[in-house]
Amino acid sequence: MSKKMQVGEGAMVEYVTAMIGGQLFGLPISRVQDVFMPERVTRVPLSSREIAGVLNLRGRIVTVVDMRARLGLPKPEDGKPPMAVGVDLRGESYGLLIDQIGEVLRLAEDNKEENPVNLDPRMAKLAGGVHRLDGQLMVVLDVDRVLELAPEMMAA
Repeated sequence: MSKKMQVGEGAMVEYVTAMIGGQLFGLPISRVQDVFMPERVTRVPLSSREIAGVLNLRGRIVTVVDMRARLGLPKPEDGKPPMAVGVDLRGESYGLLIDQIGEVLRLAEDNKEENPVNLDPRMAKLAGGVHRLDGQLMVVLDVDRVLELAPEMMAA
């Protein structure tokens, strides 16, 4: 991986990678607060299906967003417990439920491409571009877009 990178490539961005429904996603590391195994998620009455509930994480109330529901994907059938990536938006804490956490990738900013026209529209509305990796497409999640419906979802 690092062999392909050259020092003079320009700005580098680090991404925390995550698998959701078999698709590789990247979250800018600058937006990731922590990674954790969610325990005791409390369902919020009358909330949309995209809100899995809330939990207490080290004394903070965290709204848990089900990324599979957010992307219109079915619930996983493998029985594995989900993981969560902790992010922050305007002082509020959120946990994004994902299937599996990956590694941190350091990629050249100028290698990021616009969303391809054939990208699933459910992903495209949450994506801030893509990176083509060896035989795989990493969709860059735009955390602001992922959470932009959160106030409406909470009020639902």
